[in-house]
Amino acid sequence: MRVFFRVLPYVRRYPLLAFATLGCAVLSTLMVVIFPAVTQRIVDDVIRGNQPGLLAPLLGVGLAAFFLQELLDSLRIMFNNHFEQKVICDLRSELYGHIQKLPLPWFDNRATGDIMTRLIEDVTSVERVLIDGIEQGTVAVLQILIVSGMMLAWSPSLTVAALVPIPFLAAGALIYTLTARSRYSLQRKSVSALNSLLHDNIAGIRQIKTYTSEAREHERFDDASNAVRKATLTVMRAWAIYQPSMAFFTSCGMLLIAGYGAREVLGGRMDVGVLVAFFVLARYLYEPVGRLHQLNQIFQAGRAAGDRVFEIMDSDPEDADAADAAGKPVLGAVEYRDVSFSYSTELPVLADVNLSAQVGETIALVGPTGAGKSTLVNLLVRFYELGGGEILVDGIPLRQIPRHHLRRNIAVVTQETFLFNGTTAENLRVGKPEATEDEMWKVLEAANAADFVRRLPKGLHSPVGERGIRLSVGEKQRISIARALLKNPPILILDEATASVDTATEILIQEALDRLMEHRTSFVIAHRLSTVRHASQILVLERGRIIERGRHDGLLLQDGLYAKLCRNSFMETRRHCPGDPSV
Repeated sequence: MRVFFRVLPYVRRYPLLAFATLGCAVLSTLMVVIFPAVTQRIVDDVIRGNQPGLLAPLLGVGLAAFFLQELLDSLRIMFNNHFEQKVICDLRSELYGHIQKLPLPWFDNRATGDIMTRLIEDVTSVERVLIDGIEQGTVAVLQILIVSGMMLAWSPSLTVAALVPIPFLAAGALIYTLTARSRYSLQRKSVSALNSLLHDNIAGIRQIKTYTSEAREHERFDDASNAVRKATLTVMRAWAIYQPSMAFFTSCGMLLIAGYGAREVLGGRMDVGVLVAFFVLARYLYEPVGRLHQLNQIFQAGRAAGDRVFEIMDSDPEDADAADAAGKPVLGAVEYRDVSFSYSTELPVLADVNLSAQVGETIALVGPTGAGKSTLVNLLVRFYELGGGEILVDGIPLRQIPRHHLRRNIAVVTQETFLFNGTTAENLRVGKPEATEDEMWKVLEAANAADFVRRLPKGLHSPVGERGIRLSVGEKQRISIARALLKNPPILILDEATASVDTATEILIQEALDRLMEHRTSFVIAHRLSTVRHASQILVLERGRIIERGRHDGLLLQDGLYAKLCRNSFMETRRHCPGDPSV
């Protein structure tokens, strides 16, 4: 019932659709009493009473009842479809909005395919619990009450015989419900695992082909698909026992009606027409009971899906900020004071980091892999929260700056550029949604990207493909730089922005980066000397600590880790690294 109450607020948003759906369902249900009554009159009055003149009017009443019932059902279906789609849309929108508010660490341990399954498939299952449950459940119970009342009016004793199977049906439903949760939960998890594997394999199809691992990945896919098959069969096996068992008890009810009713007719205590009407009514009595069994199955599936949906909804979001929260204009002065951080309880990634960047300065971060360079700048964007110490922007502690306001004033250009599956213009407007085409062409010129964009079939409006697959690495990087230029932030983070391109492309990108860094506070992570040698300050990190700091020439004279990295890593620019024995 917890899932029911969690979804109920979404239903309350559309009371008119809810009442229209329920109203049509109730009125349609009331029509079921007409045909049994007509049948009884035809048998007793028309046939046994020899009144053929009543036949046509009675058939007319039955036809009108059937027509009205189907008309109401048609309206009910239309109202219900609009109702459920609105609720699904609202629930999915709220879930997606909550996902966007979750902190980055939440995503680190979750597969994209699993999140997609919860957002698309599980939400639909949750909705069915409530809307189908309210509508069909209410109608089924109402139909049972109406039919039972009509039976009692005709023959209380025969009604008791018809109701004998009900306790057995209720007991079966209870047993099925108590044992269903684990089965449906396992099924949802196996489907989610299959979708996660499929998402990864499609995204990594080039790597699969490169390493000729098609057979191995196919085997993994078959294993995941087989797990879905087994979990689904477990659910179906239980249903295959449950549903026929319930049908058997309803059939026993029909036999009880036939046996007891025949004795009543033979004893002269009941008219034949009443017995015939009871057979018709019995179908209307047991049919909604069977529908309740179907709803029970839907409810169990929806409950398992609901647990997965609301597990996300119950996850703590990032500190709540108004999306349009305005803070003081950011100038770009950044200071780290005794900053420490750890992703877990293991060894810290950063320890006692202190640095100061004045407005417009360029801070270069160098060091071996795993030294904590990317973590240091991720803390500035508040992708992760500090473990200790403090970061200040323009003298204001980071936690006192609204998160949206902070991120609007920082641009990040990374080695692995991400472009959305849209046009060049759409990707640029991520930096500035209201940008004009003139503004976009200006930043493309500044990013040395205008020439290749003009050569695209539709220029700015050419699709770039999923993750920018239709562009080269260097072209994607320059689009990313243009996007950052369009955003025009006072603080810039460059994380290995030229690491994956050739020398000729690097020159173009470096020129664009030089323009991008003008008058901005920049943090540059790089292994190539060309991007750090002119930095205002170079910080050398090792095992989460700053062990050297200074400018390029001074650090070379110290002949420490920076000089070693210079000699070992900056292969293409060794002339800038005195002390290299090969020079």
